Amino acid sequence: MPPAAPPENVNPNSAASPVPSLPLAWRHFAGFQPYEPLLAKMQAHATAIRQNAANEAVWLLEHQAVYTGGTSAKPHDLLAPGNVPISHVGRGGQWTWHGPGQRVAYVMLDLNRRGQDVRALVHGLESWIIASLATFDIAGQRRNGLPGIWVKNGKSECGLDKIAAIGIRISHWVSWHGIAINLDPDLTAFEAIVPCGVHDSGMTSFADLGVSASMEDLDHALKTQFPVFFPNP
Repeated sequence: MPPAAPPENVNPNSAASPVPSLPLAWRHFAGFQPYEPLLAKMQAHATAIRQNAANEAVWLLEHQAVYTGGTSAKPHDLLAPGNVPISHVGRGGQWTWHGPGQRVAYVMLDLNRRGQDVRALVHGLESWIIASLATFDIAGQRRNGLPGIWVKNGKSECGLDKIAAIGIRISHWVSWHGIAINLDPDLTAFEAIVPCGVHDSGMTSFADLGVSASMEDLDHALKTQFPVFFPNP
């Protein structure tokens, strides 16, 4: 259940471009964004980064409710989606839900400049989430062999519930897609799927853990912690 799909259209012997890199840009999308149009915008931006025509970027947003299936998604893990749209995408991972109350951060980085190391990228994303959660005294942790970030709350069979998901796609050594952190979503939405194919745990959120924070508070933590793990190349 890899959180990153295998890199596409890459030359393992390619060297970093000598053209100076543009500074990373943060963009915030107001309102609830429909999934497919935003996906197309993200893909276009990733292409522009590869052509040195756009900045590396992190986009912060909330989606309209949607179930998305990654490259490892199994049909039988989509249980009862009802009338919620379904999208099959090329990111790593299995089934997840996006919707109101969940902060999505799409991370578009040029790995030609930052090192062509997918494991390092995923580890950096995990560390970024853990450090951001720690700002709110939430002890996030990795779970061996499983993507995402987890917290101990004793509610599920394994004692760990998932608070954040990671799903990355890499094209021509530019990353796109990203992470999703549950602030205060309707957690019952995850009951319609087997999230990320994991059966012995559930989903949690800031609100479920009794932590009061606004989306602006979370965004501030994410922006503050990001350069610690992803300094300008």
